[in-house]
Amino acid sequence: MSDAAPPNAQPDGGPSAPGGTPGVARHGQGTVSRRRLILEVLLVLGLSLGQSAVYSLVQLLDKMSRAPLAQGTSTLNAVRSNREYFDLTYQVLDIFFALMPVFLVFFLLAAPGTSVFRRIGLDWRHPVRDGLGALGLLVVIGVPSLGLYAAGRALGITTEIIPNALHQYWWTIPVLVLSAIRHGVVEEVIMVGYLLDRLERIGLAPIAAILASSLLRGSYHLYQGFGPFIGNFLLGLLFCWVYKKCGRVAPLVVAHALVDIAAFTLGPALGFG
Repeated sequence: MSDAAPPNAQPDGGPSAPGGTPGVARHGQGTVSRRRLILEVLLVLGLSLGQSAVYSLVQLLDKMSRAPLAQGTSTLNAVRSNREYFDLTYQVLDIFFALMPVFLVFFLLAAPGTSVFRRIGLDWRHPVRDGLGALGLLVVIGVPSLGLYAAGRALGITTEIIPNALHQYWWTIPVLVLSAIRHGVVEEVIMVGYLLDRLERIGLAPIAAILASSLLRGSYHLYQGFGPFIGNFLLGLLFCWVYKKCGRVAPLVVAHALVDIAAFTLGPALGFG
């Protein structure tokens, strides 16, 4: 779990550390200024899901200016080349480089004498509990997600989502599975394990940090329409609440990956595309 910076404000508006220094939060064995933490968060988000949120908003406006949202489409796994092995290379490179911000987050969260994986609960200490938690989340979010998508399509506020537009090669299913795992790792590690910790260290109340994380999660799905924005905002609230209760990001990653694996590999059967 993250430990928030003390709430008592100083004249410069920053929270004070336990030692009384204005605008300073504890980090490992040393201290980090509030301003530096804000810059760090902006840089991490600018390299990852914050950037996605900006592009998502622009794509939404682009689609709305062309035609009603119901006539738009959103393709999640697209062909990068008509040459099989170049397409495979591009797909693998996309997955690999999308994980770089996660490794950056691991580096930033690391502290002497403490495993960053244990700190955010992304390890193998509780495989049974994590697995059962993931299955429980899968049940809670699976059917409602399909219903929300169908409702959004009927109301005209959601684009047609095409989870998989790849050609059918021997590597298509493995790449889709890796892509789903990538999404689970990137979103849950950054939006929950990292962002909640940093926002609270900056001085936000836990509920404000949860709301900010959930709004950002919804925002980078805006290119799919307003229905996915609402659905992912609610998903963010649930996942943040679970993380605050159990202190482990592992069940969130697994549940997210399983949902995406089902959508990417069984899209038409589930009503997508």
